[in-house]
Amino acid sequence: MAKPAEAPLAPRHFLRFSDFSHAEYEHIFERTRWIKAQFKGYKRYWPLQDRTLAMIFEKQSTRTRLSFEAGMHQLGGTAIYLNTRDTQLGRGEPVEDAAQVISRMVDMVMIRTFEQEIIERFAEHSRVPVINGLSNEYHPCQTLADIYTLIEHRGAMRGKTVAWIGDSNNVCNTWLQAAAIFDFKVRVSTPPGYEVEPERIGPDVRRHFEAFSDPMEAARGADLVTTDVWTSMGFEAENEERKRDFEDWQVDADMMRVAKKGALFMHCLPAHRGEEVASEVIDGPQSIVWEEAENRLHTQKALMEFLILGRVKARQPVRGKADGKH
Repeated sequence: MAKPAEAPLAPRHFLRFSDFSHAEYEHIFERTRWIKAQFKGYKRYWPLQDRTLAMIFEKQSTRTRLSFEAGMHQLGGTAIYLNTRDTQLGRGEPVEDAAQVISRMVDMVMIRTFEQEIIERFAEHSRVPVINGLSNEYHPCQTLADIYTLIEHRGAMRGKTVAWIGDSNNVCNTWLQAAAIFDFKVRVSTPPGYEVEPERIGPDVRRHFEAFSDPMEAARGADLVTTDVWTSMGFEAENEERKRDFEDWQVDADMMRVAKKGALFMHCLPAHRGEEVASEVIDGPQSIVWEEAENRLHTQKALMEFLILGRVKARQPVRGKADGKH
């Protein structure tokens, strides 16, 4: 009698930062260092040759599209861009149906959309790994790059203090999840009415989170000061009101001076100089925003490798040199 076929393993997804363990992030960061070194050394590494990534965009993007599309190409694979306006998703096709069809034709899916629920419904019906490229609630790929960048510059995250100044948006929510995993503090300062939603502060997050009404106090002694635009995508109608409400929440030179000596500044971009950050800060010596932006490419390559291939050994043979310059 033939042995029954084993059920295929369920794919791993990256929908929230809390989806992975500390050990898994350590592996991804180790792979990031190695993959980035190959890129900088003009060495070709194609572990995802003949693999295909579908990128589904409901929200506009520069860094997310470029980093995933270039990253998949640099890993030897292909990326296909899909905008919901140009697909049946934009005409009311159920997310569940789209997931079953798309996941039978590609090896991985990245989705950048409004509601987190959309990504989770898609993942539930997908046969392949699904990555959250951004939702209103979370932006795990951004925080993945941010933490890797801070580790590059300042070492392990444990015990560090991160000051989040401004809107408690999707990136802020993701920093809180990361703090619980990497054991560091996040101080959040927002104007009244823009505080972190209570449902984002579970038991695992609470001891890593502090709220401040005064942004200067939140920044005092911090290892990193970080912020984002005052008006995220989807909230454009509130733009003028938000400019008034957030006027005292600009990261400027005075705020950076009260941070820890040698503190760094991050911004996930695009930035509005003169609003959430002063030009002298984002263009100054404490800013690492350009390294942060580049590391979206490298961390996401390690993430895609992990989701498709699992744990890859620290060293892999290199099959020649790339043609381009980096």
